[in-house]
Amino acid sequence: MTGRLTAAAVYLILINAAAFAAMGADKARARRRAWRIPEKTLFLLSLFGGSIGSLAGMYTFRHKTRHMKFVIGMPLILILQLAAAGVLLYMNTIKI
Repeated sequence: MTGRLTAAAVYLILINAAAFAAMGADKARARRRAWRIPEKTLFLLSLFGGSIGSLAGMYTFRHKTRHMKFVIGMPLILILQLAAAGVLLYMNTIKI
């Protein structure tokens, strides 16, 4: 069990770092009017576990904070992920 928890923790650290970096890179590209990271990619990083990194990147770099689909969508993804984690922990605790 410890190995799986360690692997999950490493995965979450990496995906959140990638999501944070993607927000920063997209902001830098927006300033230079260069090719941008697709919004779909930013949302997929969040959906795959990088929601905390995405939110941190949004507010650190002040990026996408005027787009309602990001202002509402990213926290909603985080809430759903936390709820899913809570359900999994509960089910594991009571051995359903």
